[in-house]
Amino acid sequence: MRLRRKKVLFKAFRARRELTSVVNRTAQIQPDDTLVVMTIRNEYVRLPYFLQYYRDLGISHFLIVDNDSDDGSREYLAAQEDVSLWHTEASYKHSDFGVRWMNWISRTYCHGHWTLTVDVDEFFVYPFCDTRPIPALTDWLDNSGLKSFSAMMIDMYPKGNIDAVPYQVGQNPLEIAEWFDSGNYMISTNPEYYNLWIQGGPRARRFFQDDPYNAPSMNKIPLVKWDKKYAYIQSTHMLLPRGLNLVYDTDGGEKASGALLHAKFISTLREKTEEEMQRQEHYASSREYEAYQRNLKEDPDLWCNWSEKYINWRQLEILGLMSKGNWA
Repeated sequence: MRLRRKKVLFKAFRARRELTSVVNRTAQIQPDDTLVVMTIRNEYVRLPYFLQYYRDLGISHFLIVDNDSDDGSREYLAAQEDVSLWHTEASYKHSDFGVRWMNWISRTYCHGHWTLTVDVDEFFVYPFCDTRPIPALTDWLDNSGLKSFSAMMIDMYPKGNIDAVPYQVGQNPLEIAEWFDSGNYMISTNPEYYNLWIQGGPRARRFFQDDPYNAPSMNKIPLVKWDKKYAYIQSTHMLLPRGLNLVYDTDGGEKASGALLHAKFISTLREKTEEEMQRQEHYASSREYEAYQRNLKEDPDLWCNWSEKYINWRQLEILGLMSKGNWA
């Protein structure tokens, strides 16, 4: 595993040559700042709300790789005073779907910082997030001797046609995608890397109903007290060293955990699907986007009689989708 981690870090080191700095404001980062790392492409319409959401939660600086956007994303981000931005025209697929770029950015700038690695359509919720900022959570994690924090991804969707309400720049996408599956999840443990493996929700129910074990994984470990020796090895699903993946209790109790509200299924999805089907830059020859394209033509409604309308994090805890553990 140590050798495997060194290989992953070496690939990240080589991938640095694919990145060109657009604007580097990392000198502004203070020792106690909590950071966000992400890769984006053509997400201008989503960026204003995303940035404000995480600013309101206490994120101090965003380190973003732009994968050759042509919709104004790069120009918009470069103008944000709390953003450091890199540009690349290199293949997203050949970078392990952005993981090599983000590992390099994290290794270079995030050592010693609590770092949240998310996508632009993912919104982090955690115990007491309505009253306590992310630095309160990371203070508790530090005092508890924990270095990583898990968050199950929960697919959000509207009731009715996903194209019915056009998404507007700066809008909260969860005003449109208010519903989620409260059950319908499979969970197992990866014996090699120790991480949980979770599948299910509307994507398994609708897009992979004939092959649920190939449905997208919902387990993520997005929040880590970063060290330059750490590395993600598959999106944010798992890390090396393996001990960072032990985010669950094996003795019958509960460890604190959060959720990532995944607001992919709104009106922007159809255009995104068409683009990604042409580019073929996503996992397994864009199999997931192929399933979206095929199924959404037939019936663009993910709502069912068992759908739950999202209220707050306490609702997710009652449903067993996240836990406050012993954080009071």
